[in-house]
Amino acid sequence: MGLFSRLFGSKKKDNKYKLGMNKTRTGVLGNLKKLLSSKKLIDDELFDELEEMFIMADIGVDTVIKFMDDIKLEVERQNIKDPSLLQEIIVDKMFEIYLNGEVVNANLKTNPNGLTVYLFVGVNGVGKTTTIAKLAYKLKKEKKKVLLAAGDTFRAGAIEQLEVWAKRIGVDIVTKEAGSDPSSVMFDAITKAKKENYDILICDTAGRLQNKVNLMKELEKIKKVISRELPGAPHETLLVIDATTGQNGMSQAKIFKETTDVTGIVLTKLDGTAKGGIVLAIRSEMGMPIKLVCMGETLEDMETFDIEQYIYGLFADFFDQE
Repeated sequence: MGLFSRLFGSKKKDNKYKLGMNKTRTGVLGNLKKLLSSKKLIDDELFDELEEMFIMADIGVDTVIKFMDDIKLEVERQNIKDPSLLQEIIVDKMFEIYLNGEVVNANLKTNPNGLTVYLFVGVNGVGKTTTIAKLAYKLKKEKKKVLLAAGDTFRAGAIEQLEVWAKRIGVDIVTKEAGSDPSSVMFDAITKAKKENYDILICDTAGRLQNKVNLMKELEKIKKVISRELPGAPHETLLVIDATTGQNGMSQAKIFKETTDVTGIVLTKLDGTAKGGIVLAIRSEMGMPIKLVCMGETLEDMETFDIEQYIYGLFADFFDQE
């Protein structure tokens, strides 16, 4: 049974994704159902229109080309003539593109033997500090003892901003004065976390991309200190990307993938973009899974990424045919 059949059937659908993906679904993809129902036959013109629509959704040109090739092969294989039947193929092939033959686990890795360390990276302005706060809040609600490390010692106000969030959430934080070596912050934080039996340490880092060499050296040093003080850490290196930046977010992902071992993506402001297809582009072209998504302004608006519910959010108008 394909994904379309499961979602159209009895599978519980998540309205958070339906609401969160509203701009993409009603914007760029808003005419998809109308397009398929208005066409009398499947031809090159229809494929061209579909291709343009998916590129506009920021799925990425390379990904769209592969996606359309897969759809065309399936149409030929099943000898499909009715354009309205394409909706099921589109959904199923999109699901297959994300999985890429793998079992993709969006759950954050944890250390079964003690302290778990999550390292956050990303450029300034993508919502990294707020995302750290949301994750800390989520973990605290799960009864975890959480510590923050203010490793962005260069951006004006970054330390104070994270301190405000820590106080608001009710978690502890390790800081040093502005301009300090970020690695020394990590050292102090791990020392404190181990000594006082914290469950989770969440580390912020600087988000400067002006000099890739400096960024690489800084992140390498930070990771070296973390792994030296706690073998096996960091257990996740999470790259925060603002979904509203579209293909610029892809460029950021490529740079950070070159400079550090990113294990997963956190997408912020997914509810604020009409180009939510960036999820598929990141997965298909970068090979990195989406781990968390933020769809809203409050501390509660963070979800573990669910590819099935994401696709439901994109195509809810297909599923909800009552």
